[in-house]
Amino acid sequence: MGKNLITGGFGLIGRSLAKLLLSESKEVVLFDVASESRLPKDIRDRVNITHGDLTNWVQVIDAVKNNDISCIYHLGSLLPPTTEQNPAAAFAVNITGTFNILEAARLLGVDSVIYASSLSTFGFDLPQVIPNDFPQRPPNMYGVTKVCSERLGEYYYSRFGINFRGVRFPVIMGPGRVLGVGWTAFTSLLIEETALGRPYTIYVDKSTSAGFLYLKDAAQSLIDLNRADDERLTRRVYNLYGFPATAQDLVDSVKNHIPEAQIDFKPDQAMLRIIETQYAVISKRLDDTPAREDWGWSPHYLLDQAVEDFIKEVRTNKAIDE
Repeated sequence: MGKNLITGGFGLIGRSLAKLLLSESKEVVLFDVASESRLPKDIRDRVNITHGDLTNWVQVIDAVKNNDISCIYHLGSLLPPTTEQNPAAAFAVNITGTFNILEAARLLGVDSVIYASSLSTFGFDLPQVIPNDFPQRPPNMYGVTKVCSERLGEYYYSRFGINFRGVRFPVIMGPGRVLGVGWTAFTSLLIEETALGRPYTIYVDKSTSAGFLYLKDAAQSLIDLNRADDERLTRRVYNLYGFPATAQDLVDSVKNHIPEAQIDFKPDQAMLRIIETQYAVISKRLDDTPAREDWGWSPHYLLDQAVEDFIKEVRTNKAIDE
């Protein structure tokens, strides 16, 4: 049995996915351009590491060929605001990078490619509950790259038989979000900072709402989709959803577990305009009925369970690092 390659392996979901695969005694190869310092100590010596750039065809195909890869979890991508500030880089990494992964899978006979897409593929004039196959008209470059990658994967499935499967994530909540990476990073940083005993200021209104998925559920969903019976799948890309929450809901849940938490609101009007104009989709619910019916998808963490586990993980990892 071949190894599992995780692109963007040093990132938020990549690290969590690696831990899950290692817990099942799977061999894991992480492919990333970032520094190894982002890897937790408890997995750093248990994975193979390949430094590389998704836009570099030679580095991509070498990573797949030299490591006997049977499954590629393609998580690597640029995120907002970088994608909006540098559309050319977004195209190169998110679209050309996906093309390179699919071509490597085709040429080297990789068993499956599991892709992480996003609710950002949807645009304006959305229903409160977005069907899995609702028209995708993204208002930003990030969403455009994700739609294009979905279509590339479907093309490689129909044209070449590549076992491409994907999920569309809502906002991911979990420890390890990097400040400035993703418009919604504050939702995780709020919990992480207060768990470490630091004050935190939220730059949105109390009523700002979003649909969330806890990090561990996101990582597990990728493994579950890879294992799903292909005959039961009715599509190649599936909506996923965890739970809804406002910024105030997050604060209330944190204070249930950390009564002394110092949190205040200082709305940033520029950020609110960005969320309202380009990312209004985050407040909608993704209809994940097809995923539930086709491969038994179901989240294990709702708001309070997610916050409780999040705080525990932050404090445990802090103790390990010390």
